[in-house]
Amino acid sequence: MTAAATTEMLLLDSLATPIGMLLVLADEQQRLRALDWHDYEARMHRLLRLHYGDQGRGYQVQQGALPAPLRQALEHYFAGDLGAIDSIAVHTGGTAFQREVWQALRTIPAGHTLSYGALAARLGRPKAVRAVGLANGANPIGIVVPCHRVIGANGALTGYGGGIERKQWLLAHEGVIMKL
Repeated sequence: MTAAATTEMLLLDSLATPIGMLLVLADEQQRLRALDWHDYEARMHRLLRLHYGDQGRGYQVQQGALPAPLRQALEHYFAGDLGAIDSIAVHTGGTAFQREVWQALRTIPAGHTLSYGALAARLGRPKAVRAVGLANGANPIGIVVPCHRVIGANGALTGYGGGIERKQWLLAHEGVIMKL
């Protein structure tokens, strides 16, 4: 198989949000492939390499407008329509286990949180708490695959690739009241 046959074109656009500029990558089938904050662009490119290989071989990125339905869904989410992102089509690389964790993340409703342990138990792997945490950290599609809804067993905010302040804002935006 030639490199050209396996290279996917990803369109990169940005979206202003109340908590910073969001970088959004979509494929030609209008599926969301990656999403990260402007100040974490290096992290986004690292995750792309992990999932798809080196740029130029597994994927190409070019500036381009996001498909209108994807842009509108994200804009509506930030404007308060929390369910607007639920129907966004996504496509990721990653291992089968990572994709299983990411699918489970999408079942956590807006306004709710779940601990890493509870998420592992929901997957039928109660001892895989650390693996669930690692998969959560490798999620290339934050917000839509809502890793921000996973918190520590004691209810504390734990790491978030976009920064704890953004995680706190996203949870508050969704109506979660955190004990500080």
